[in-house]
Amino acid sequence: MITAFVVSYGYFAVFLGTLLEGETILLAAGFAAHRGLLEWSLVIAVAFLGATVGDQLAFLLGRWKGMAFITRFPALTRRAPHIHALLERHNILFILGLRFVYGLRLAGPIVIGTSNIAWLRFAVLNMVGAAIWAVLVAGAGYYFGVALESLSVNLKHIEESILVGIVVMGSFIWLWRRISSKRRWK
Repeated sequence: MITAFVVSYGYFAVFLGTLLEGETILLAAGFAAHRGLLEWSLVIAVAFLGATVGDQLAFLLGRWKGMAFITRFPALTRRAPHIHALLERHNILFILGLRFVYGLRLAGPIVIGTSNIAWLRFAVLNMVGAAIWAVLVAGAGYYFGVALESLSVNLKHIEESILVGIVVMGSFIWLWRRISSKRRWK
C-alpha cells in the first residue's frame, strides 16, 4: 500500500514537501530511490525545483509585504535585525546555508526579501544552495538504505515499515523542534 502510494505520488509529495521544509519527505524519497521505487535523478531534480520555488516565493513575499508580515511575529521581529547584520557580513554563506538552519527555512527568505540583496543574486545563491541540499538530504536517505541493506539481505519485507518509520520519526522531530523553538524565541 505505501509502496504503491510512493510510486504513484512520490514526486508530487517531494515537490510539495520541499516547497516548505521537506527534509523528512526528501529522506524518505532518497530511501525510496535506493529501493528502486523512485528514480534518483528525478528525486534530486524535483527537490531542487520545489526548494528553489518555495524560497523564491518567500523572498518575493518579503519584497512585497515583508515588514508587515514580519511584524505579525514578535520573535521574528526581534531576530530580523540580526539576520540583516549577518546578511551584510556573510551574505553568500548565509544564503547558501539558510536551508540547513532549522527555523529559518521559511522565515529567512522573507527577511532577506526585506533587505537590499538583489533578486538575481538571491536567485543564483538559492539555486546553488537548493542543489547542495537536495543531493545531501536525499543522499542521506539513499545511503540509509544502503546501510540497512548491508545489515539485512532482504529489505523488501520491511521497506514499507521503514518508509513509514522515516515519516513518523521526522514528524516527531519536527514537532519537538517546533515546540522547543517556540520556547526559545519567547
